[in-house]
Amino acid sequence: MFPGLTVRENIMLGASNGAASASAIRRDADAMFGLFPDLPRVAEALGWKLSGGQQQMVAVARGLMAKPRLLLLDEPSLGLAPVTVQAVFQIIAEIHKRGTTVLLVEQNAHMALKAADWGYVLETGRLALGGDPATLWSDERIRDAYLGGAQPRAPT
Repeated sequence: MFPGLTVRENIMLGASNGAASASAIRRDADAMFGLFPDLPRVAEALGWKLSGGQQQMVAVARGLMAKPRLLLLDEPSLGLAPVTVQAVFQIIAEIHKRGTTVLLVEQNAHMALKAADWGYVLETGRLALGGDPATLWSDERIRDAYLGGAQPRAPT
């Protein structure tokens, strides 16, 4: 986040590779406001005035402006209120649905597994297990260590 720039300016910086016209950049920025429903009402607010969740959304929107095939997200839920975490993961699912591959590093295993097609569990920097979410969810060791013990059913 560039704190002295508005939300719109921060987002538009993501397309600053010079290849797109100003009108195309504005159109793409408007599309980001459509993807992140909390941002239009703060479009002209300075970055330093935003909540942590709003800043996180602006950072992801700015990254998407470059139209990446792969988006890397490191702990997008860190420090966010539970309701904001839900919104962030809904947006991650939408980004994936639109065709961008998302590589997510996340300690909130429950939310990460709900969003994932495939997952890896690292333990002290080493690969402990990998598999589809249902496989990971059904592994008792993983549930006990990362998901709060036995759960009645896998996340949907």
